[in-house]
Amino acid sequence: MTSTRSASLFALALLAPALIYILIIVAYPLFDTVVLSFTNASLRPTSDWVGWANYERIFGAGNFTEVIIRTFIWTFFSVAAKMIIGTLGATLLNAAIPGQAIFRILIMPPWIVPMAIGIFMWGWMYNGQFGMISGLLQNFGIIDKPWPILAYGDSAFWATIVTDVWIGIPMVTIYMLAAMQSIPKDLYEAAWTDGAGRGYRFRRITLPLLVPALLTMSLLSMIATFNSFDIIWILTQGGPSGTTTTMIIDTYKTAMGSRKYGEGAARAVVICIFVSLFCIVYFRAVRKLAQGEAK
Repeated sequence: MTSTRSASLFALALLAPALIYILIIVAYPLFDTVVLSFTNASLRPTSDWVGWANYERIFGAGNFTEVIIRTFIWTFFSVAAKMIIGTLGATLLNAAIPGQAIFRILIMPPWIVPMAIGIFMWGWMYNGQFGMISGLLQNFGIIDKPWPILAYGDSAFWATIVTDVWIGIPMVTIYMLAAMQSIPKDLYEAAWTDGAGRGYRFRRITLPLLVPALLTMSLLSMIATFNSFDIIWILTQGGPSGTTTTMIIDTYKTAMGSRKYGEGAARAVVICIFVSLFCIVYFRAVRKLAQGEAK
């Protein structure tokens, strides 16, 4: 009993720095945000407790529902494109092709270049007067006048998705490449000996063994995309006419732009709830997958 208790105390002592860090950096700010969401805090030196008024206000406004739907659409298409293109890119990089090392290096620039610089570069390309995209479309006769992509709601929305996909593809590609290289080569050799083609080996060996990596990468990419702020803010600041305003942009505008800190905190809590739901779904999927492999 004494040795067991000593071991437990020693384990707690080792965990104490991490627990203190989590309490100070994560738990306390989260708790403070939840408390703030029930007040009418603003630039005034004092604030009053308003209960659920902030949540009733944001869900009572029709535009917040549109913001939620827009955020989910933006996240879905961005994550789906990153996962598909990244997995296909990892498959090509994993193949025995000449110049493989060069291609692996070339996939890294979107990840290496500072995000703000990369986004500004895309903003220049989207410009209607001197942007490369508008110029190429005019040269090929697809359009007959300059097209300011970020000036129209639909094109601006999809332009931000393209930029986010460009930035996120390298991480997905490298992660999936590492997962593919961890698959035992013996499985492919046995399948090749039995006459299985490349497509069959990919469907029956690669994809099933990549499911855990696909789930993990999808969750990480979903959380990062759902909370993505830099891309939309630098390109459009949520415009034009709010067509690219996602939940994180809406929260920033409310809290920092309108100085409604209590209502902004309530919107931040809603974002936290959605992200927590993503994590719950992910862990349940992983648990079911593990149980299926155990059987």
